[in-house]
Parts: sequence; C-alpha cells; structure tokens
Amino acid sequence: MLSKHCPLPPAALPAVDWRRHIALALMVASGFAGLGYQIVWTQQSAVWLGHESAAVLAVVAAFFGGLALGALALGPGIERSARPVRWYAVCELVIALWSLVLALLMPVFGAGMLDLVGLQPSAAWQWGLAFCGTFLLLLPATAAMGATLPAMERVLAGTQQRSIAALYAGNTLGAVLGVLSTAFWLVPTLGLAHTAALCGGLNALCAAAALATFPRETVPGQVAVVSAAARGVLLRLTATGLLGIGYEVLVVRVLSQVAEDTVYTFALLLAVYLVGSALGAAAYQRWLARGQDTARLGDLLLCALALSCLLGIASLWGAEHIRAQVESSSGGMAGALLAEAALALAAFGLPTLAMGAMFSQLSSRASAAGLSFGQALGANTLGAAAAPLLFGVLLAPALGAKASLLLIVVAYVALARPALWRRPIAWAPAATALALTLWAPTLAFIDVPEGGRVLSYQEDAMAAVSVVQDAGGVARLRINNRQQEGSSSSLLADARQALLPLLLHPAPHRALFLGLGTGMTASSAAEDPTLEVDAVELLPGVITASRHFTQAFGNGEPNPRLHLIAADARRYVRAATQRYDLIVSDNFHPARSGSAALYTVEHFQAVRARLAPAGLFCQWLPLHQLDLETLRSIVQSFLVAYPQGAAILASNSLETPVLGLIGQEDKRPFDLAQVHARLAASALPDGPAGFGIDDEYALLGSFVAGPTALLRFAGNAPANTDDRPVVAYRAPRITYAPDSAPRDRLMALLNVLSVEAAEVLVPSMDSAPTERLSAYWTARQRFLEAGQHVRPSADVHDMLSQVRAPLLGVLRTSPDFRPAYDPLLRMAATLARTDRPAARALLAELAQAQPARPEAAAMLRQIADGSL
Repeated sequence: MLSKHCPLPPAALPAVDWRRHIALALMVASGFAGLGYQIVWTQQSAVWLGHESAAVLAVVAAFFGGLALGALALGPGIERSARPVRWYAVCELVIALWSLVLALLMPVFGAGMLDLVGLQPSAAWQWGLAFCGTFLLLLPATAAMGATLPAMERVLAGTQQRSIAALYAGNTLGAVLGVLSTAFWLVPTLGLAHTAALCGGLNALCAAAALATFPRETVPGQVAVVSAAARGVLLRLTATGLLGIGYEVLVVRVLSQVAEDTVYTFALLLAVYLVGSALGAAAYQRWLARGQDTARLGDLLLCALALSCLLGIASLWGAEHIRAQVESSSGGMAGALLAEAALALAAFGLPTLAMGAMFSQLSSRASAAGLSFGQALGANTLGAAAAPLLFGVLLAPALGAKASLLLIVVAYVALARPALWRRPIAWAPAATALALTLWAPTLAFIDVPEGGRVLSYQEDAMAAVSVVQDAGGVARLRINNRQQEGSSSSLLADARQALLPLLLHPAPHRALFLGLGTGMTASSAAEDPTLEVDAVELLPGVITASRHFTQAFGNGEPNPRLHLIAADARRYVRAATQRYDLIVSDNFHPARSGSAALYTVEHFQAVRARLAPAGLFCQWLPLHQLDLETLRSIVQSFLVAYPQGAAILASNSLETPVLGLIGQEDKRPFDLAQVHARLAASALPDGPAGFGIDDEYALLGSFVAGPTALLRFAGNAPANTDDRPVVAYRAPRITYAPDSAPRDRLMALLNVLSVEAAEVLVPSMDSAPTERLSAYWTARQRFLEAGQHVRPSADVHDMLSQVRAPLLGVLRTSPDFRPAYDPLLRMAATLARTDRPAARALLAELAQAQPARPEAAAMLRQIADGSL
C-alpha cells in the first residue's frame, strides 16, 4: 500500500555493474525507512487523533499526498538537472533531518492539535484537522520521499544502468522488511523516537553512499509538453491509484471484524499488499512488457483487475471460515498470525498482483507519451491520497463496505475503452458486482447465537457496533464483533465499578467516566441525586447502542444528571478545564484500536491534573484480557503518576476478574467512621447493600494491594509511555494465544500482592477495626481459593459437598465476609424443599458462624412453622 514509489517497466538492461547493486541497496534501505516512518507516525498520531483507525487513514492520506506533491513539484527539476545525484542525496537528508525534528516536535504538535480540535468537535472539523494537520506535519519528509526514486532513475540513466523495475523491487522489498521489523521488533524494543532515529540514520547513509558512488553530473533530460494522449494516461493513473488504495482501506476495515485488530494485524495486511504489488510489477516485466498492443493490454488488465477484486471480495464472506481452518491446523500465536496472513492473502493476493501489473503498464504508456517518471508517480499517488477520505470516511459509512467495494469493481471496468464494454470480459464483472450489491449479504460480521437476534447495528468511520440478544434475552454490546463491551446480565458487576470508587470518595459532586460501554456503569453513578456525571465515549455507535442497556434506569427516561459526550477520552482529559472529584476509566481491551494509549504514564498524569482537591481516580483493568507481564507495565506506569496508588477488586468473579488501580490527588488514609457515615448517607435508590457493599468492611475489604505491594509487583517492568508503547505490542500475545485461564492469573496475582491495614486506615489506638479488616482480606483470599476448584453442578448436594467446609471456614475467619454466607443460605433454601433435616443442619452452622446475620435464624423459624 504505502511503498513510496511505483514501478515502471525497465529498459533493456546492459551488463550489470557494481553501481547498480549499490542503487538497489539504497532502494532497500530507503524503502525500509519509509515504511518504518509510517508505522511510527501512525502510532504517534493516534495519541491526538484518538483512535488507531483514524490515525491510519490520516497518515496514509498524508503519505500519498506528500509523495504526489514531491513527485509533481520536484520531478521536472530533477528531469532537467545535470546533477540528479545531488537531488537524491538532498532528498534523503531532508527525510533524515525531518524525522529527527518530528521526534522532538510530535508531542508539542499533538498537544497543540488537542487544543485546536477541542472538547466536542464536529465530524467535519475533526476529520478536516486530522487529514490537513497530518499532511502538513509530515510534508517535508513525504515530499522528499516522492522525489527519491525519480532522482535515482535519472542517476542510473546517466550510468547506462537504468532499471526502474529493479529499483522498485528493491524499494518494495525494503518496505516489507521495514513494516515487519518495525512492528515486531524495533518499536517494542527501542520505542517510537529511537526507531524513527534509526530510520533517519538509514536515510543519511543513503545520501552519503550515493554521493560517494555515482557520477556527479549526467546529461540533462527534457520535460515534454503533456499531450491529449498523455492526459488520458495521467487520468487513468490517478483513478487506479484512488481505486487501489480505496480497495485496501475497505478490506482492512472489513477484516478488522474477523481478525484481532492489533498492531500486528495491520503490519501483516500491509506487508501482503506490498508483496503482491511488487510481484505483479515483476510479472508484467517478465511476460507482458514487450510485443503487446498497449492500449488493448491496458483494457484487458483493467478487466482482470475488476475480476480479481471480485474474487478478493468474495473471500471476505468466507473470512471466518478461512481463519478457523488455519488456526485449527497450527496453534499458538504463530498460528493466529498465520491465519491473519491467510486472510490478507485471500483478499489482497490476486488484486494486488493485477494492481502492480496495471501500474507498470500505465507507466510504460506514460513514458511512451513523453511523460517523466515523476509525473506518472505524482498522478498515481495523488489519487491514492484521496482514497482514505473518500472511501474510509465518506463512502463506507454511507453505503456500507459491501457496496463501496463493489463500486470499485465497476469503476475499474468503466476505465476501459467503450469498445470493450460490449464483451463479456468487461460486462461480466460489472454485472456480477451489481448482482452482489442487490442480493449478497452485507459484509457485517455479527456472531448471533442460536435463537438470538440482532437488536442494532451501526457502522461509522471508525468501527462497527452491534447489539445481539441471545435466546435467554441477554443482550451483548460488541465493537467490530471481536470486542465485547458488556452485557445486560452484568448490571451488578458494572454498577460496582461505579459505586466502589464513588463511595471511597467522602463527598463527590462531579464525576467523569472515560469510556461508556453499555452505559450501566455511568448510569449507576448518576442514580446518586447529589452527583453530576460526564461520560466520554469516542464511538457514536456505542452511545446509540447503550440505550438498549440503560432502560432499567429511571423507567427508561434520560437522566438529566448524566451527560454523554462524544469525544476521545484522552483528548478530553487534556483539553477540558473542568475539575472532577471522581474520575473512573473503563477497562479498555489493551490490545485493540489504540486502547493501550489510555494506559500510559502521560495519560495517567493528565488525569491527575484534572482531579479536584481530594479527588480520586480509578483505572479498571480486565484481568481476563491481560497477562501479568503486561499488567506489570501498566502498574509501573500508574505508579509514576500516583506513587501512593493502591488496588481493589471489582468483584469476586473468577471468570472475568477486574482489578482497579486507585490514585488520589492528595493521598489520605480512610477513616472507618467517615466511611460508615458515607455509606449511611448514600442517596442511591437501592442503597449500597443492594450491590454487595453492606458496610465499611465490605467497601474497604475490596482492597488487595497497597503502594508497597504494587511497587514490588511492578519490579523493573518498563513503563508504558507515548514513546514506548509496550502494552500495545505485549498485550496482543495473550489475545492471540491465551496461556492460562483468567482465574489462574487472578490467583497468581493475589498470591504476590498484599495490603496492610496501616496503608488503608487512619491510625487508631483501637486495634479491633484493623483486625476485622485484616480478617476480611484473609477470608476473601480463602473464598477465592475455594472457588478456584469448584465444579459447577445442578445437584445441590454435590455443590454443598464441595463448598460447605471451605465456606464455613471462611465465615469463621471473618463474620463480616458476606459473599461466603449468601450461597450457603441459597443452598439451604433449596434443600428445605427436598431435605429439611439437611437444611436445618446447614442453617444451624450458618447461624453459629455468623450470629450477627439474621437470615439463617429466620429461615430456621420458617422451616419450623412450615411456612418454607
């Protein structure tokens, strides 16, 4: 996709000498650096653009726009120059220097753009700034990139070793190596700035090697006047550039609903696209370049391109099957990556071969019409620059991915001469595209369980959002079909993620929730009549879909205290002026769509700056989607901003454990009396007890680690920063190939964490509260350990045989630990209907273990009087 140069058919090759080998090596290094920059700049831009998909579109457009401007503006001067080697060297040096400038200026530019975009920009304003701002920022480097291959072509013309196809092949090989090396090795190891510096060093070496190798002067060329025939070729070059990159943008969009949508996914898709284009150009050179009617060959290639795109589009309907078949034959992360490569090959293989051959043929015709290579390159990349905006931002949301892709097929056929339209080779692909538009299913991947149905589906410029209800009536919210954001059955867990931090604050009046999901977390907080809640969500489709889940609140009427804000969470935190007593950040999946940027040192520090005095921040982390090494880096990053940070558990779930990192603007221990008063004064309609927060021990008992334990756990793990996004590259590993169950990771974590009462409570002369809280923590640990080995069973006697002794032991450890009391009470109620003596025995033990709880004694009386 983004190889910065495109192929021309070679002239007849004279004897190869060492200078041609040097030229090829320079093209490899230059291609490596060019695509390395693209990966780096995409991730840097995602910080202020707010979403990795938006960054990809903006950087692609900026790259091609700069290449086009450089080729068109500098190409004529290079063609007329007697010293093209100097042009080449200067361009490489400009690329190197600007990459170093960007390494220093990107954070400053990003901060400025955050202010310019504003809190809640309109779509037109945000996308306009995204494309224009990125284009201007990268322009010095990308324009110089657009001139390097025309300059090297002129250098070799002077040495009689001219071979554009060979130069293109070397450049593309370097581009493929650059994509894969940057994504899989350089950025994870060195970070973004150092990777960009390495690429800049390659550009500088290219400049020095060229000056030392090639003659300083050559015979100047001439720039021909553009004829009518040449204008026709330029028009086709522009159109094919537009359609080729449009096809790529749309396919990547569709496959994001099937693949894991990580940084590795994009790198693999890009690498396959580049390899296919290069092979297509090589195939044209070898078999089609000579002895052909070029006009007729061009028409045939356009029809072949339309047909190959049809086949590539057809593979998308079978993408899930392809992925499953490849993954089943080879396991682990390698198997998962191989499956994504297979998806890319099926969708891009034939189309990119045809695209490479098509451009080579058009370039040959451009040369025959007297056009320079720079003019041909500029026209093609100019069309490519418009594709992300046209197809990614405008057409895909308006028409859908299927119709937009099939429109590309018809457009390729329309570029052929009218005389060909009457033949089946032309009208058959167009007719097939029309039929698929009318009758084929949409390219929307939605997993619907048996007996279930789709409640809503919305596709916008950044993602597809669906709500699916199963046969039991449980609705689930998904982004791009792969990322589940919650369900209608998780109200208790979602509400606790709001209420635990809310109740830890002594008197909050304004809260900010970063990420909306189903909306049940923010809506639970907004049930407090004393609290104003702002909830920030990047995807408009998620805001719309959340209405399916929040109807249980306020009889389905909008809550005037809940303010939904369509904006990027990270940008909002940095640009807002409002200060908040409480900020709660959703448990974002760290491997997908740039979410790792919400776990960086810089973001945590920005959140702290947004806290009011005595403010509290809670960052929830999905342990079921995190490996412990990635968690260490997130904790390390959090401790940079909150050195006295602590950790809590959202619930006692073993299947979907969620850890919360707690940071305070002014670290203060908790006073039990104040916490008790806070719970008693709560104005929540159902009260804290309705969510398992019965008293101050249940609230403070959620703590699992103090600052000492967190610091020890983080160890020497690298912090996740904007420059070194270790989480984005490490988190996908467990997504591709889980190496343990969530419950095992939770227990492994709890076994290395600890919390001391002195880290949580205000010092007191009375040791009883400290001992009760410590006992609660011990009981929770034993409760989770007992649950780790339970085998679920519908037989109450079987379940009781597994949990009776351990749960009663937990209750004897801490009478305050209600989670061990309630399941035994439910089992006693079930036994009362079939085995009353067993029920009475269990209830007697319960009453003895927790005499302060009245439920067991009350149920014993009901059994005695026959009312149960």
